[in-house]
Amino acid sequence: MNKVAVAILNYNGESYIKQFLPSLLEHTINAPIYVIDNCSTDSSLDILENEFPTVQVIQLGRNLGYAGGYNAGVMSIDAEYIAMVNSDIEVTKDWLDPLLFFLDENKDCVAVQPKIKSYHNKELFEYAGAAGGFLDGFGYPYCRGRIFEHIEKDEGQYDKQTEVFWTSGACFVIRKLPFEDIGGFDVDFFAHMEEIDLCWRLKRSNWKLFCISESTVYHVGGGTLSSLNPRKTFLNFRNGLFLLVKNLTRAEYYKLFLRIVLDWVAALKFTLEGSPSHSIAVLKAHGAFFKLFNREYRKRSGSYYVLKSIQAKPLRSIVWQRFVGRMRKFSDLHQ
Repeated sequence: MNKVAVAILNYNGESYIKQFLPSLLEHTINAPIYVIDNCSTDSSLDILENEFPTVQVIQLGRNLGYAGGYNAGVMSIDAEYIAMVNSDIEVTKDWLDPLLFFLDENKDCVAVQPKIKSYHNKELFEYAGAAGGFLDGFGYPYCRGRIFEHIEKDEGQYDKQTEVFWTSGACFVIRKLPFEDIGGFDVDFFAHMEEIDLCWRLKRSNWKLFCISESTVYHVGGGTLSSLNPRKTFLNFRNGLFLLVKNLTRAEYYKLFLRIVLDWVAALKFTLEGSPSHSIAVLKAHGAFFKLFNREYRKRSGSYYVLKSIQAKPLRSIVWQRFVGRMRKFSDLHQ
């Protein structure tokens, strides 16, 4: 068994393979690299075979999305730790070492992420994960370094190793056995927010998650779906509701109603900003949620904790703090 293996999920990402795989090979020592191919129709497989013969390829028969693709691919990888790395990630020298060291030294920690910064502006954090993720009282995700659309400049303000609520699916390292024991990602999410659901389930099993700032990677972002694509809006809003149905206590279900109202406010905001297609995507997400409510509810099992952030007093509403309180930085929220 290998100590660690790197797994990259690919779907028609030939340009990212050419751009980022060479640096990953250069800066990843003594760890096999796997590309899990989600039934690509471009030249990805030919490029891997001809230009990167040392990379091992796991071919899937159809596109299973982020969640299903990783679940299927990880089953074929023999390693204690799995580093899941998006195809549009640029790693840095020795990026993996601090992450592995922390996992080795902290047996109660199941997963770690590096500091994730923007590939296009390397002074800034990147939207998908920044320096570790949290949830507010209504299930809205935010990060150290990113609150909704506001991205902070990295000035070392979040360099302390910190326990977080969720680690970013863009780049994180996880213990394989707990990942498999808990059932991996929920394939019904398909893509977006499945890592938050995974982390929440792991935390209920008393595992911890951390951001390790000694490691840094750079993320292009929007490699599969751009933020301008209404499909991404649909998945984020639908999956956000799935997340709450599965993980809230029944006594906390009133938060579902309040979250739906807040989503309607978001839909109105999209309309006022001239993005009616995203408003429609929110409404379609709610339609899909209500249609599939019973399926998601049946997934509940075991003891469920009240939704909370890592801090002692859960943040009630990131929406209120950001848009009414005008707070733009994580450090403003958590003083």
